[in-house]
Amino acid sequence: MTANVQDDPVVDTSLGKLRGSRRDGIFNFKGIPYGQSTAGSNRFMPPVAMQPWAGVRDAVEYGPRAPQNERPSALPHVAWIRDTRPTSEDCLVLNVFTPAVNDNGKRPVMVYIHGGGFISGSSGATGIDGTNLAKHGDVVVVSMNHRLNVFGHCYLGTLDARYADSGNVGMLDLVVALRWVRDNAAAFGGDAGNVTIFGQSGGASKVAVLMAMPAAQGLFHKAIVQSASSLLRMAPAEDASRSAQAIMTQLGLDKGKVAALQDVPADQLLKAMSARITATGIDNCRPVVDGRALPGHPFDPAAPALSANVPLLIGTCETETAFDFSLNPKNFTLSAGEAHARVKFLLGVNDAAADTMLAAYRRTHPNATPSDLVVFIFSDYKYRQNDIKAAERKAAQGAAPAYMYLFTWRTPVLDGNLKTPHTLCIPFVFGTVDVAAGITGTAPERYALSEKVQGAWVAFARTGNPNHAGLPAWKPYSVSERTTMIFDNVCKVVNDPAGADRIAINTAPTYVAELAGRR
Repeated sequence: MTANVQDDPVVDTSLGKLRGSRRDGIFNFKGIPYGQSTAGSNRFMPPVAMQPWAGVRDAVEYGPRAPQNERPSALPHVAWIRDTRPTSEDCLVLNVFTPAVNDNGKRPVMVYIHGGGFISGSSGATGIDGTNLAKHGDVVVVSMNHRLNVFGHCYLGTLDARYADSGNVGMLDLVVALRWVRDNAAAFGGDAGNVTIFGQSGGASKVAVLMAMPAAQGLFHKAIVQSASSLLRMAPAEDASRSAQAIMTQLGLDKGKVAALQDVPADQLLKAMSARITATGIDNCRPVVDGRALPGHPFDPAAPALSANVPLLIGTCETETAFDFSLNPKNFTLSAGEAHARVKFLLGVNDAAADTMLAAYRRTHPNATPSDLVVFIFSDYKYRQNDIKAAERKAAQGAAPAYMYLFTWRTPVLDGNLKTPHTLCIPFVFGTVDVAAGITGTAPERYALSEKVQGAWVAFARTGNPNHAGLPAWKPYSVSERTTMIFDNVCKVVNDPAGADRIAINTAPTYVAELAGRR
């Protein structure tokens, strides 16, 4: 068959015909349903397959977001990663961006999983539009929405066996989406035998979870983890069950009335979840180690054996936590005493340990302000420490390689206070630096770096190796060398970058996401 070059392309999928649109030479299909509504009797239950439809279905608009509490979106450095479309429990939709359809192509398929922790987010944010990445790399880009927070991860299995999978239905949604990709990649010019899953922040942690899920095995062949904080461990079943019972108590429901939760209005469920987290400082609305969908923690005590043969690309940004700190400008004017108090609180350590940590980072960052030191320390504690451990454990398997990167390019926005914050890597991967100018700024140097970053991600998706002509030679990660690609205006390979900081932060407790609210 020849490529369909019409402005309104039609593709025949396993569920029915879809009509998309065409922009900048790329075919877009948006809001494709891959599962039925999760409302009513389907709430807290595994996803139900979408029924085929007759005729041609339009796929030209993004679908609704999963139910979630709203997050600030008006700030320019935040707006590009937020989606303001309506929410609905009928949220199992996905999007496809491809250079061609019906052409018997064998393009790599890159499946992006959005961030927002496990509680919020959407595939419809402008900064993760797949058009430029598909065009630049001649790849098929897929993104999707799925259940989040209490709807995706409320573990009720110990109260009622009918809800045995309720702690992981949000992840099971992603498995169904990946099955859709397997069944339909060819129609969109993609290769179902060469699928890469990638994500940033919460999306990166979801990638790690999929690597440990038996139901997901064989549905992807490479994995990219960008700036994950909670990829090592998920919620223990006992803790998650207690949290679910507390949410029921918050709603005035006896623990024997589990089915009644399916009738509670969505906004009331969200309020009860928030009240539980606020009252206890514990967030267990995340994937659950239930012995079923998720048999064990993704990267603890070792990398998942199920994915031993899946190559991994993993890394972080240098000052991840500056993104959240930026929501309050006072965070960038801390005194030395305030910085000490922050480090003590955020790491959960005593005064002496906080002093020792600050002194260690001051030696490697002699010109840093007290606020800068807090950002460096907390970024390494919350993100880089755990991602390095994951790379170490992946390398220890001695099977497929792990490649490590560190993003150090500094944005000029907000007077340079952000440096290299959380989310900054995303527009460089997607080629959306203009859309995301609120966080990248407008300097022309952005384009050259985006070319190099996109080149690495596409090369990895194509072959499992991120090397390409625009970068210096990049070796797999090992504990002996700790080879790391530094992404900056001048990209370079460094063995064990900021090694003194790495050693210092390893004296702190390991970051555990569900307990972070206590501090």
